[in-house]
Amino acid sequence: MTMRQPVQRIGFLRDLCAGQDVLHLGCSNWPYTEESDSKGLLLHRDIDAVAKRCCGLDSDAAGLEALKKLGFSDLMVGDIEHLDDLVEHECFDVVLAGEVIEHLNNPGLFLKSAFSLLRPGGVLVVTTVNAYCAFRFAAFALRGKAGQNEPVHPDHVAYYSPSTLQLIVKRAGWNVEQLVFYDLGMEHRPHASRWIRLVNAVAVRLAPQLSDGLIAVCRPSLTTPSR
Repeated sequence: MTMRQPVQRIGFLRDLCAGQDVLHLGCSNWPYTEESDSKGLLLHRDIDAVAKRCCGLDSDAAGLEALKKLGFSDLMVGDIEHLDDLVEHECFDVVLAGEVIEHLNNPGLFLKSAFSLLRPGGVLVVTTVNAYCAFRFAAFALRGKAGQNEPVHPDHVAYYSPSTLQLIVKRAGWNVEQLVFYDLGMEHRPHASRWIRLVNAVAVRLAPQLSDGLIAVCRPSLTTPSR
């Protein structure tokens, strides 16, 4: 199911994680950990505030050290593409991959290994940048310098649309229970330029599918082999 009107990403994720045991993948947002926290943009802090338990997992040891300095202790190092190899093999109500899948070399490996960490009845939540985001198109058109100045995170290797995100999730054995667009977050607006806010506001009003990103709430398919 796809909701037409975009949601606020942080609020939507907080509601999903409230009172739950959550495993937050890619939790550090390294190397922007401290900067994100100082601006109120650190997702791990938002989730930790509402979850029954919020365990952070990241492959970047430096990022985890930065989180420890910010007061977080429930953290572990792990390869997101091989979650079934974790020594501490616990299970969670929610496995949250916030802005992770677009960084991975092998997203299918991640999606298949995530089954091992999910309790019966639990959900995998995947958020990612929308391939058709209007303000990024506008930024690239106006400032792209013939393709040499792309507005993209330096570690991103892929973009996903509603169709491609649902397909890769389905191929890995998941059903998308809910698919929503998320808008340019209220937490990001103070740090975005006026023209980006304007382009976003006009585009999303005309066509919500031009929003900032996507959120897929997934459950194991009935045809998924037992794990």
